[in-house]
Amino acid sequence: MANENLDKYMPMTSVESGNLHQVAEDVHCFTNQIVNLCFVGNADNWVLVDAGMPKSAKRIIDQAEKLYGENAKPKALILTHGHFDHVGAAEELVEKWNIPVFAHPLELPFLTGEKSYPDPDPSVEGGMVAKISEFFPEEPINLKGNISAFPEDGTVPGLPDWEWLHTPGHTPGHVSLLRKTDKLLIAGDAFITVKQDELWKVMMQTEEVNGPPRYFTPDWEASECSVAKLAGLNPTTAITGHGRPMSGEDLSEGLQRLTTNFKEIAVPDHGKYVEQNKENN
Repeated sequence: MANENLDKYMPMTSVESGNLHQVAEDVHCFTNQIVNLCFVGNADNWVLVDAGMPKSAKRIIDQAEKLYGENAKPKALILTHGHFDHVGAAEELVEKWNIPVFAHPLELPFLTGEKSYPDPDPSVEGGMVAKISEFFPEEPINLKGNISAFPEDGTVPGLPDWEWLHTPGHTPGHVSLLRKTDKLLIAGDAFITVKQDELWKVMMQTEEVNGPPRYFTPDWEASECSVAKLAGLNPTTAITGHGRPMSGEDLSEGLQRLTTNFKEIAVPDHGKYVEQNKENN
């Protein structure tokens, strides 16, 4: 394993941990400690979007079998990005299920053992989660032989009604997934519905539309563009990487507020990546 830290259980949790939300007839959001992953499809054809926290493979497999039956196996694993809390069980799941994995081409170096993410920034303005982020893994996992880039035409393997959208900022190859028929959005960490840097709000899953996690976002200019791009799609429902699924006026008003006031709401007052962004502009 390229990232030995992903072989260690991380004692982080929330009131939603272990809960499954049916967001649409064929879309379920499962909260794995503090992060969400999605089961999309039916028993005959389904995919897993993101792979949760380290040491969580058994919980994900158990949930899949509750939804789809004994020995349920997805057609593919789709990754919004490769941060530790979204790929924690990826290697173990891929080994068990022998399935293909898809991600944006700019994300592949972080998923094939070639390149590490920038270090988390514990100096960033924010709460306790931000302060302990220096202990979060940033090293790559290695899915070589199983992982491929998304098709260039925007289609999502295994999900014919969905399209992938490049939404960088949080990571270079971050993607979000949209189903055009009902405007259901799987946003990853492009924006989230909880203030992820504050421990109490993470634990209680206090609902509020926010930018991506402050301590792990190196490119705020790209992030702002990505949020505006997603808000412009007018999604009816959003499943984000952190926080409860949100829909209706709560979502539309929250996204509008975030888009209009991105620098005040999302961008921290200080932090090394904030300063780097200023220097580059």
